[in-house]
Amino acid sequence: MEQGTMRILFDLLRSAFRGTALSQGIPQLTPEVFWDLLLLSRKHNIEHLLVYGLQCNTLISEENIQLSNIVFEAAYRCEQLCFELEQLCDALEFAGIPFMPLKGAVLRKYYPEPWMRTSCDIDVLVHKDDVEKSVSVLLDKCGCTCYKKGSHDVALITPSAIRIELHYTLIEDRISESSSAVLERVWDFATVCKGSCCRYEMNDELFYFYHIAHMAKHFENGGCGIRPFADIWFLKNTKGLNSEICNALLVQGKLLDFARAAEKLSDVWFDDAEPDEVSLQMEKYVLDGGVYGSTENRISVQQHKKHGKAGYLISKIFMPYDEIKYIYPILKKHRWLTPFIEVLRWLNLMFGKRSGSVLKEIKINQSMSSDESDDMKKFLTQLGLMEK
Repeated sequence: MEQGTMRILFDLLRSAFRGTALSQGIPQLTPEVFWDLLLLSRKHNIEHLLVYGLQCNTLISEENIQLSNIVFEAAYRCEQLCFELEQLCDALEFAGIPFMPLKGAVLRKYYPEPWMRTSCDIDVLVHKDDVEKSVSVLLDKCGCTCYKKGSHDVALITPSAIRIELHYTLIEDRISESSSAVLERVWDFATVCKGSCCRYEMNDELFYFYHIAHMAKHFENGGCGIRPFADIWFLKNTKGLNSEICNALLVQGKLLDFARAAEKLSDVWFDDAEPDEVSLQMEKYVLDGGVYGSTENRISVQQHKKHGKAGYLISKIFMPYDEIKYIYPILKKHRWLTPFIEVLRWLNLMFGKRSGSVLKEIKINQSMSSDESDDMKKFLTQLGLMEK
């Protein structure tokens, strides 16, 4: 994508967030540029913000039903999420189960309008000892259906098809040990919300740390999209964060360099700050990856985490027990079946539905040049995600 088109996107996002007209004048939107803007915003799940920015600058009319519906659908989805969240909170509160809303359920209130901060699901934290009781309450009182249990959460589906992720720990797969050491003390940083006996919230500094840690996890898995950078911008500009406490937590979690780079890029995108070498490389990585990250980005990063092409390949062939047991729950009771399950997994990879994507990953892994590898190593080191 051309730099000019990309800059138009962020000009429009700034306009949407501020609810004001573009400060640098109305750009000429050719059909090609307009289509590029739609594709990029769709790739990052911010199409509703682009359309709202266009409306704020009368670049599309409100009579354009197809595009106007994108904003309406985001607002409707937000109302659904908020309704289901309150149903969930009321059920857990009535049952006397301590809980803590996470991620988008909290971030939404820092945006000018709640619908601007879309999310795919509702994330809530409970104590590990309360998981079974919590699931039972949500099945009985909220009409949820149980979806599956993972390494750190239980996924449920509401009657209106909203996904709930009931976390029992913030320590997720691929989150570093340093970050985990901070996040495992989450309840020590929590206080009861006013007017409630069971609804808790993190203090501002740990919430910010959690956001950075979660963002870094996705970043290392291929990308995290534009939205977390907007979250950073709003958190830094609307919350009275204690910078000393924030920095101490980020240092302890070995995330200070990554946080500084992410903050810099959020200022480039949403405050029109001047980029530096790292923010330009971070920008390309994020924009290429989209909201879920790209296979190329993920493999490039993981090659260094797994000590080269061979190490990456071996890590895909032999999955650790702590990961494979959640894919094949029978292993939780019968660990001795692990070698047989590994063979079954290999057969599925070679001949199942994912065989095409597996071959693609192998080809990408083998085709990475030494220059690309060296650039990625330097980049990860600058972000503090790899030891010097």
